[in-house]
Order: sequence, then C-alpha cells, then structure tokens
Amino acid sequence: MSALEQPLASNVDSTRQRLVQAAMAVFAERGYDGAGVQEIARRAGLTTGAIYGRFTGKAELLREAIEQCTSDELDELFNQHGFEGHATDIITMAGSHLVERPDEDAAQGNALLMEAFVAARRDPEILDAVRGVMQERNDRLHEILETAKTDGSLDPAIDTASLVTFCHAVGLGMLILETVEATLPQAQPWEDLITRLVTSVASPVEPKGESK
Repeated sequence: MSALEQPLASNVDSTRQRLVQAAMAVFAERGYDGAGVQEIARRAGLTTGAIYGRFTGKAELLREAIEQCTSDELDELFNQHGFEGHATDIITMAGSHLVERPDEDAAQGNALLMEAFVAARRDPEILDAVRGVMQERNDRLHEILETAKTDGSLDPAIDTASLVTFCHAVGLGMLILETVEATLPQAQPWEDLITRLVTSVASPVEPKGESK
C-alpha cells in the first residue's frame, strides 16, 4: 500500500467506526424502530450519505453494532494465552460472571442486543442479522465444547448441540433478568451451582483398578 493510500484507508475505517459507535448509542437509547439514520449520522457528526456509502441501511448497521458492542466472554477466555486448564473451566468462569452487574459499555451492549431481539420479531432483515450473530456465538461455543470432549473434561456422550442451546438459554435468560433489574443471586452460591452443573456433564471417572 502506498503512502497516499494508507491515510485514506485509515480515514474510511475511522468514519465507519464513528457511525457504528453512534448507532450503538442511538439504538440502545431509542430502540431499533425509534432510531433514525438522520439521528445516527448527526450523532456521528456526518451526513446520511456517509451511512449509505458504507451500509445498506439500519439493519446492517445494527448487526455490526451488535458484533462490536456485545462482549463474547467465551472468546476472550478461550483466547487467553495463559489459560492452561480444561475447556470446561472456561464455561465455569463465564457462567460465574453472569451475576455480575455489567459496566457501562457492557450494559449498552446488552440493551442493544435486547432491542435487536424485539425488532427481529417484526423485521426480517433484523431477524437475519440476529441469527447471523447468534450463529457465530453458537459455532464458537460448539468449538469450545468439542475441545472439552477432546481434552477429556466433558463426557463425549453429551449431545453438544443440546448443551450449546442450554448455555444460550441460561445466558439470554440472565440478560432478560438484567433488563427488568431483577434481584440476582449472590456470587458465591451462583458459582457453586455453575460448578456443580459443569461437574455433572464431566467425563465419567473410571473406577480405580479398572482398565480399558
């Protein structure tokens, strides 16, 4: 890439990121239906032409906003180079954090995701976008669980697809509870429960004295 091309590419990326950041805030505040491209552009300090020059419309903006704004803790834990335990330990750690109140950025991401789920009931484009994001999470979790079967920490007899669905159900259920500001369990009892649940799907321990 030439010296002249580099600043231009950087400026395009910066403009796109400004639009996504503005969309995050507007979607979280006003919901998908209430958010207008004019307001998103204004919040970013740009024109609507900047949006349509980079995105097909609100649906594509929402999808990219979700991808950037929602933190995939499983990915973060799985990619930590210092992690040397079983893959099931990742599930235990991620599950234990579900009762922690999110920081401001994470709360905005959660609000955005809830808005997307609601909008998906009425808008086919949003439904496709949400399905795409969920499929990415599904594939990552499936990979982690299959790794757990390989490293011997998860019972190979467990149906991976069923366990993936269960994990999603728990995570999304906690998201709903957070949305209505429900009282959540204390951290230690919740962590104890998650640990017992993960232990219950661990590989059976071979009785001493028996060999294959």
